[in-house]
Amino acid sequence: MSPRSPRILIIPGLHDSGPAHWQTWLQAQYRDARRVTQRDPSRPELERWAERITRTLEVAGPGEWLAVAHSFGCLALARHLADQPDSPIREALFVAPAEPGKFGLAEALPHHPLPRRSRLIASSTDPWMSAASAARWAHRWGASYSNLGSVGHINAEAGFGPLPVAKHWVEAARARHAAEQRPRHAEFHEWAVAV
Repeated sequence: MSPRSPRILIIPGLHDSGPAHWQTWLQAQYRDARRVTQRDPSRPELERWAERITRTLEVAGPGEWLAVAHSFGCLALARHLADQPDSPIREALFVAPAEPGKFGLAEALPHHPLPRRSRLIASSTDPWMSAASAARWAHRWGASYSNLGSVGHINAEAGFGPLPVAKHWVEAARARHAAEQRPRHAEFHEWAVAV
């Protein structure tokens, strides 16, 4: 029996992600996905948001996770990963992060590679973070970087209901996990069947 695939953790930004948002669409694609629900999603409090990620994972029980964050949720996820080196989050996807300087949080975030494999997806016309700043934060965090072009904040208002690139990332991360779980050599009974 193969180990369980990592579950999906959705980390919305300010004001949560409504029914038309791509995060809600992505969550609906996976029965075992969980959403981090902030007590007050209109108040950008980095420490509380990061702690809420930790608490959500504790309540969900054991197992590995793939975290998919948007906007201010990206900042909370980066802080969580820096603060929790034993986090069960296996890989992280940062989509359209909010500019930390807009909240006076640049120094409160990690300025070094995060302890997990990650990818940052940005836009060249995001009002919440410039493409140059997104590339800098991706470099600091050791994340691979993609720019989708002139597509705004990559949210429902910018026309993103489904976001196939996010689902593709999830499937690729799950495939990597499955490949790592396979034994390097076939067991004796497998060879016996093959002969």
